[in-house]
This record gives sequence, C-alpha cells and structure tokens, in this order.
Amino acid sequence: MLRRRPSPLIRPELDDHILHRTLLELRPAQQLHGLGAGRSSPLWEPVAELLRATGRDWDRRAHRVSVLAQGLPAVVSERWAADRPDDGDALVLRAFVRSARAPAEGDSAVRQAEQTCLRAAAASPEDPTPWLALLSLMHACAVPVRDAVPVWTQAVERAPWHRAAYHLLLRYLSPRGHGAVPDMMDFAWQAAFRAPHGSPIALLPVAARVELVAHRQDQTGLAALGEGGHWNEPRAVQEIDTALSRWFHTAAAPHAEAVIDLNVLAFALIRAHRPAEAGLVFQRMGRHMTRHPWALLPEPERTFRYWRDQLTGRRRK
Repeated sequence: MLRRRPSPLIRPELDDHILHRTLLELRPAQQLHGLGAGRSSPLWEPVAELLRATGRDWDRRAHRVSVLAQGLPAVVSERWAADRPDDGDALVLRAFVRSARAPAEGDSAVRQAEQTCLRAAAASPEDPTPWLALLSLMHACAVPVRDAVPVWTQAVERAPWHRAAYHLLLRYLSPRGHGAVPDMMDFAWQAAFRAPHGSPIALLPVAARVELVAHRQDQTGLAALGEGGHWNEPRAVQEIDTALSRWFHTAAAPHAEAVIDLNVLAFALIRAHRPAEAGLVFQRMGRHMTRHPWALLPEPERTFRYWRDQLTGRRRK
C-alpha cells in the first residue's frame, strides 16, 4: 500500500518551536481584533516575553528578532517602542523592521533607520544584534564593503564567531552582493580554519561555494545541472570534509539556524555524489527544508523530498 510521506516543512522560524508558537499566538489577534484591539494585554507582550526569555543567547536572539521583524506587522514594533521607549528589546526589533523597509522608502527613511539601529545599540551596549540590523541596511543600500567591515567588527567583538554576523559579511562579499569571488572565498576559508572546533563557521566555505554556483548560474541563466563540477574539485572536497569533521560530527549543541546549515551541507553532499554522508544530514534535519540552496535546482521541493526519502529509507511501500 502506498503511504504518503510528510511534505517538506518550509518556514522562516525553522525548528524554533517556541518562536513558531509566538507567531501563531499573534496571528489570530491580528485577524480578529484589528492588530490587537480588544486584547486585555498589549499586542507586543508575547514578543517581549519571548525575547526576555532568549536572554544573552545572541545567536538565537538574532534569529528570533529577524523572523519577528519579517513576520509581524510593523505596527507591533512601533507600538512596543512607543509604550516602552527605553526597552532594548523593543528598540532592536524596531531597528530590524525599519532597516528592512527603509531602502524602498528613500533616503530619509534610510537615515531614520540608521539612527534607530544606533539608538538600539546604545540602549544595549553588550548586544551585537543592532549592529546586524545596521549591516543589513548597509548591504541593501550598496554601501562599499570597506565601510561595512567596521560595523561587522562591532558585532563580532561582542559575540565572537557569531554565525549570523559571518554569513551577513559573506553575503556582502559575494559577487551577488558587493564583492568579488576571491575575497569571498578567502574570507570564508580563513574564518573556517580559525573558528573553534564545533562552530558552524566551519561550514562557511561550503556556503561560499553555493554562492559561487548561484552567481555563475545567474550569469549563464542555466540551472545547476550536470556533473556538478564545482563540487568535485579538490578544494571543494576539503571544504565539505572540514564542515563534516569540525562541525557536523562534533558534539556541539544545535544553534538557532542549524537547519539552514544542514540544508546547505546536504545539498553540497548530493552535488558531490556522497549519498551515504548526505543521508546522515537528512536524518538530522528531518522535514525542515530551506528554499536556498535547493532553488538552484529544478523542482526544488520535489528534489529535496526525493533525496530525503531515498537516503533515509522513507520510500513509499
């Protein structure tokens, strides 16, 4: 008898179930009460509780703030900041919201967003998260890399080996951003080999190679088909081996965006024709799929599901 396998689970909150519940809690209020009208408590209260509970886990804080900024109406952060003008959590959420919207709204909005980021940083001097909001704003506004590096430095001085900070700068250095291939690859390699054992930064060269493939695909307009020569070069083999030995096979605790890194690693192993190792990665990430990097291939969800089912014994019976 045929058994329907679970479809891939694609959501910005990844496997953060607490964040998922918070978003679900707020969505009915938005639909039924006009963004919280008639609630006995402020609409932003669940968000405040979530970020307060996150504490100084800077890695998870960056992930949660970023997803909340994307998933909630801007009025939530504005009301929270208006009700609690000195609250560092309220200010950093507003910084992310304004940084995401400002580039499309013109120079005045960009300047205002920049000031919001700096105010959030001043309110929480130990927090790297406002500097990530500012770095994202600079990337969206095509500020030269040399001017962005000091902002990145502010973040990593507060949280060494902060995954989101390294991936933001990698995106900046990408030829699809504002950099060039040699700079991107050199940054990724140096970071990976200096990072502590168990750090997800070990995967950075693999993420950079995905960026390289995406860049060349953008140039040619062709899907990433064929033998996947990018992944069989000796240096690519070393990059994957480093990610496996220095991160995947360690006893490091899962980080907030581990699902993203697992998808990148599974993709690379499939393209490098290493199915046995890819199967171990698929087992760990389960149903959780991210659109990047699978969107580089035709029918990404079908491709993800095919390899997941083939390599984890989940074929229909």
